[in-house]
Amino acid sequence: MARGHQKIQSQARAQKKADSMKKPNNLHEQKKAAQKALVHSCPICRAQMPDPKTFKQHFENKHPKEALPEELKDV
Repeated sequence: MARGHQKIQSQARAQKKADSMKKPNNLHEQKKAAQKALVHSCPICRAQMPDPKTFKQHFENKHPKEALPEELKDV
C-alpha cells in the first residue's frame, strides 16, 4: 500500500509542476531576460550576442573580409 501513497504524491507534484509551467508570465519573463542579455548586435547580419568575446569570435568567423568594428578592437 505504500506504493499507492507514493503514486498519489508523485501525481500531485507533477500536477503542481505542470500548472506552474502553464503560466504565461513565467515564459514571458524568461523571454524578456534572454532578450536583455543579448546586448551586442552585429552591424552586418544583425545577429545578437551576449558578450563582446562572443561578438568578436562571431565577427572573425562569419565576416573575415570585413574590417573589425572599433568596439571590438580592444577585446
